[in-house]
Amino acid sequence: MRCGNCGKDLRCCRHCRFFVAGDCIESQGENPSERDRANFCDWFSLNSVFRKPGEGSKKERDTARSAKADFDSLFG
Repeated sequence: MRCGNCGKDLRCCRHCRFFVAGDCIESQGENPSERDRANFCDWFSLNSVFRKPGEGSKKERDTARSAKADFDSLFG
């Protein structure tokens, strides 16, 4: 899975909640050499920092709401 905005891998060590100070703190987790590339670790859990909507998605939602309101006003 890749980010729609930047194209970087989302399911990688650097985005996992177990990735701390450059290492995996999950005792049974993988420790691949390229931590910013996609992997299929069974212990992967997305860090809550990456669950928050960014400014880009907020702007897109605001634009969509504005367009919908303009469209609705044509018929109301």
